[in-house]
Amino acid sequence: MASHYRSTHHYHPENSLKSSRRNFLRGLGGAALALPWMESLCLAVPAKGVAQRMAHFYVPIGVVRRGFFPGEADHIIPKGNLGNVMASLGKQNPKFEVKPLDRLTPTMQPLEDFKKKINLITGMDRTFQDGTDVHAQCACCYLSSAEPYSIAQSAWPLDRTLDHLVADKIGIETPYQTLEFSCNTHKDNKESIYFDNISWYGTGHLAPSIRNPRKMYRRLFSTQENERYRDVTDLVLEDARSMKKDLGYSDAQKFTEYFDSIRTIETQMERLEKMKSELSRVKFDEPPEAYLPRGEFIRLMGDLMVVALQTGLTNVTTFMVGPERWDTPYRFEGLFDKPRSHHGMSHNQTKMIDDLLKVDRFHMEQFGYLLEKMEAVKETDGTSLLDNTLFTYGSGLGDGSTHQYNDLPIIVAGSGGGKFKTGQHINMPEGTPLANLWLTQARAMGVDIPRFADSDGEIGAVKSS
Repeated sequence: MASHYRSTHHYHPENSLKSSRRNFLRGLGGAALALPWMESLCLAVPAKGVAQRMAHFYVPIGVVRRGFFPGEADHIIPKGNLGNVMASLGKQNPKFEVKPLDRLTPTMQPLEDFKKKINLITGMDRTFQDGTDVHAQCACCYLSSAEPYSIAQSAWPLDRTLDHLVADKIGIETPYQTLEFSCNTHKDNKESIYFDNISWYGTGHLAPSIRNPRKMYRRLFSTQENERYRDVTDLVLEDARSMKKDLGYSDAQKFTEYFDSIRTIETQMERLEKMKSELSRVKFDEPPEAYLPRGEFIRLMGDLMVVALQTGLTNVTTFMVGPERWDTPYRFEGLFDKPRSHHGMSHNQTKMIDDLLKVDRFHMEQFGYLLEKMEAVKETDGTSLLDNTLFTYGSGLGDGSTHQYNDLPIIVAGSGGGKFKTGQHINMPEGTPLANLWLTQARAMGVDIPRFADSDGEIGAVKSS
């Protein structure tokens, strides 16, 4: 990372503000704060135009169908074996249909302000390879969608994931080709890595996620550790003051907003770290991490992801909200009086349906928060960061109670720089592979491939003509 900063043009007040599309503030101890694009720092819009980005927001353990899917609000899960349950769920409309995304379901209502910028895509399926755990496959194989038994050296149908394939095209000029974010704060490693990671360089080769905000913060903004300081904004403050004098009015406002957002991230990290330290002194039945405010932690990691995309440190990210099947509880602040296990609730859906619906909506609120943050970031051409990103909300299960692999909950926000139509509910025909969406997204990002995993074609309804 240090070598990258040394070789990249950065801000100097004396150089007439000419710079590359990536700019940095410098400070003591090797600190470097990446800056978003600002007109005052460039003579013209970069010749290559606005960068395209891809991000994936993964929610574990599926959703409660009646809260998420249109037309299933009054659906009652039938009794019987799993095969009958899976057959009865999902395919309420097995035919292809495209219509405007009008009234949102209760779980999706936090996205009301973004209806025109999202697509709800229903009816897509994954295949299951017998002999391995359902939860492990739904996480680790989510972005690879390899055909069952096609990977001889693996018990899971796990291949190179979509994010790395796309990063080979749109990530070669960024400091990080990909960044992997995880919101799993727990250290009680009950399950294997296959339950807790969605990004893989290839079969058996994990792309390790960062799950500590401080570690991610230092990775993004520091070239050296300096224990005398904790905040990068303090280290670069003198350079920031000098630069701001030479910015135009609009850029000065943008800079102030950005600098304040980094300050807020630092404050939130300090608050959570102090809380965690205090909790560690108390004896609980659960780990101290279980008592950290869940939404605050997710939003903090999300703020770091948005900054990384905004400043061009990466164009490709994955964001895993939580691991599959772990019973360790979380504190869903504002929902329950004490920490609760999402996985545990999912296996008692008939008695805990209301609580599970609250958790689903809670996760959607965090996704909506990130959409709002991305929409507020303006690009060189007046569009937003959200407009130039394909940001996919999804889960590897269609329903956490039945473990079904059909009719997955998928929402794609943003248009990838105008490549996708938005504001639609697209219901795919029965049996449509999820890999069709991954193929469509890969090609939209400029990846020239004839097929992805078990895909059998693109999803034409999302493509702009």
